[in-house]
Amino acid sequence: FNILHAHLSADLYSDHLPIAGNVGGKMSRQFSCNNRITTINESLQPLLIHGLKGIEKESLRINQEGSISLLPHPSQLGAALTHPNITTDYSEALLELITPALSDGTEMLSYLADLHKYVCANINDELLLAASMPVGDLRDQAIPIAEYGSSNVGKMKHIYRQGLSYRYGRCMQVIAGIHFNYSLPEPFWPQYQHFMKHTGDLQSFTTQAYMGMIRNLQRYGWLILYLFGSSPAVAKSFIASRQSAHSRTLEKFDETSYYKPYATSLRMSEIGYLNPVQSVFHISFNSIDDYIRDLRRATTISHLGYERIGAKVDDQYRQLNTHFLQIENEYYTSVRPKQPTRPNERPLQALGSRGIQYLEIRSVDVDMFEPTGISIETTRFLEALSLFCLFQPNSGHDLKQHDEISNNALAVANRGRDPKLKLLDNGHEVPLRQWALTLCEQMREICEILDNGNVKTPYTHALLQQIEKIHHPELTASARMLSAMRTQKMSVTELALQKSHEYTRYFQKSALDAAIKRNFDLQVKTSLAQQKQLDATNEIPFDKYLSNYFSQDASASIIHSQILPKNLLDWKIETAAQ
Repeated sequence: FNILHAHLSADLYSDHLPIAGNVGGKMSRQFSCNNRITTINESLQPLLIHGLKGIEKESLRINQEGSISLLPHPSQLGAALTHPNITTDYSEALLELITPALSDGTEMLSYLADLHKYVCANINDELLLAASMPVGDLRDQAIPIAEYGSSNVGKMKHIYRQGLSYRYGRCMQVIAGIHFNYSLPEPFWPQYQHFMKHTGDLQSFTTQAYMGMIRNLQRYGWLILYLFGSSPAVAKSFIASRQSAHSRTLEKFDETSYYKPYATSLRMSEIGYLNPVQSVFHISFNSIDDYIRDLRRATTISHLGYERIGAKVDDQYRQLNTHFLQIENEYYTSVRPKQPTRPNERPLQALGSRGIQYLEIRSVDVDMFEPTGISIETTRFLEALSLFCLFQPNSGHDLKQHDEISNNALAVANRGRDPKLKLLDNGHEVPLRQWALTLCEQMREICEILDNGNVKTPYTHALLQQIEKIHHPELTASARMLSAMRTQKMSVTELALQKSHEYTRYFQKSALDAAIKRNFDLQVKTSLAQQKQLDATNEIPFDKYLSNYFSQDASASIIHSQILPKNLLDWKIETAAQ
């Protein structure tokens, strides 16, 4: 696999943009806070339309009182291991609904709604929690780990989740979110490569372009938290179970709710879905080589705290291994490069051999004011933002810029609606509102291209809706949640339950097209048969299976302890001993 070198990437993506009348011409590096209008060459514009979009939406099954369901994954929904669209995440009760990758965003959300209709018709008197942050009893014993059967792959998935429990506790793992997947149309890439006068192979060019896109999505990712954050408050039971030192920074809203007055997404804050171990190692996104190298290190170096837990104790697995990360997916990041894996193939192998196929934006909260958890306007804005980030210069992030990006995201998650909040842009303080409006203004051209002559200008409309939220923070979902709690004198648990009842009833009363239902029924039947076949297959011993899986890294460079500072090798977190 021939990867563009970092210096080539810097030349290609920091100074050269596909500007009309300026092919290969030099552009100013200063970008984020000026008013320069970028014009995308007309020959490329039609190729930007109809990129593939997909949604992965997590939802907890809960009982009528709000506690997490202790019942197994319903057989009426098929087998979680083998069903392509209805599976589970960390917990047996944490459903994950997956749409196909579709070019039409309306069709994608219609498919997501159909999945909700089918699920809600098959969970008896249970509800789907209409919020990101869990409520109810959140002690470990009240959160069942997902089960996937007796096959080797099923055992591995369960043990990985068991390892997460030992490392971080179960409460953190049942925080729900939405992942937005996006890829540009395939015909765009060879034309773009030709336009950029790049003479290397197309896969390398495409992959490096996606990496630049990721870096800009990280840089501007705070805007997603401001606009779409929907978790400004948490239940008292979450605070008690999460046991985070950062919980002390929250204020009491009522007897069972805690919040931050200007918070947008506590899910993405220090008390949310963050891995504290990651603060002591760095994963570079400056090239695919750097990314693979750093993640491979994190999945091969043993962590002292995790060694104390043990991988296998009394012939029972507690975790897959004692490394900083058991597998690549344990690395929590706001955007991931993705390449679908083949059977028993590791994600890093897939990326290294076939490059990036699509991006996964992981920082979107479940919107409590939308039945499916996300609106069409949100998906259109995310698509436009992704394309915007493709065309912006970015020569790579050093450690200082990495910290700046992280600090900006945490600042917005904790107090994004604070009118006095300023963020750092390459070391310079910028008021959030000013920077947000500038970025949105610069996205107009992308939105006009994506409107594709539609008189209703759907993408421009979605952009204008977000601009209104910047001018009027009270329109954000996070502000609306707190307003509803105050107006209706409700705790966060009561509001979440109210919406959960409302949406579950809505989907149960909504008719599912007969042909769509037949297709879903067939998927259930097929997945159950595949699960049964997997469980009945005579396989190699699990120890050998695991050894074979991890031996795929055998050709990787041996990582010696002197590469890392001593405090990293000795570092442990409190939950490791629990």
